[in-house]
Amino acid sequence: MTAETSSPAYTPIPLPDYQEKPLDQMRADAQAFYDEIRTRHTIREFSDRPVPRDIIETCLKAAGTAPSGANHQPWHFSVIGDASMKRKIRLAAEEEERAFYAGRAGDEWIKALAPLGTDDSKPFLEIAPWLICIFGERKSRSTDGEMRKNYYVPESVSIATGFLLAALHRAGLATLTHTPNPMSFLSEICGRPAHDKPYILLVTGYPAQNATIPQHATLKRDLADIATFY
Repeated sequence: MTAETSSPAYTPIPLPDYQEKPLDQMRADAQAFYDEIRTRHTIREFSDRPVPRDIIETCLKAAGTAPSGANHQPWHFSVIGDASMKRKIRLAAEEEERAFYAGRAGDEWIKALAPLGTDDSKPFLEIAPWLICIFGERKSRSTDGEMRKNYYVPESVSIATGFLLAALHRAGLATLTHTPNPMSFLSEICGRPAHDKPYILLVTGYPAQNATIPQHATLKRDLADIATFY
């Protein structure tokens, strides 16, 4: 039989990957995670203090454990600490952002962004120690070297990005998800193939000493507004 028609192999869940917890412990752990992740904020004022590469690598390994369509893991993280590359990205991003704020976005979008105080100036792209360009791979090579189509790429990349944000926050780093529109310049600067699509430019490092966040960003919808139980 071919690999496509043979029966899949299974293995028991390895311990301690899953261990059932008492209900009180479940509640305490769920609350502890909520209490921690609720303190993550989008930062736009970064320090240039260096962050060791191995910390970023560990967080990326955490992101790589995310579930994905057919377990193809259709993501690639281009990690940039080089000053000249960060400069190129800033210049290209600001060029797109000037067009965005000058009319490409439309009045409704600009109005929605107003409470956040964003504009076309993106100095954090050079100041922060690390930029992580997150790409979705429409196709990639399998372990046997065969090029294959990937499935549920946007969904898979989004989940991995969530894992990465949580890991970076747990490590004690600030984050910013930047989405210049369009982002095709990232593929060229990072040397990615045409079948890779840039989704997010994630900025990470220490916040600047006097960093602030918009008050509007602290407003989160209540559970009753974001969930329905049946």
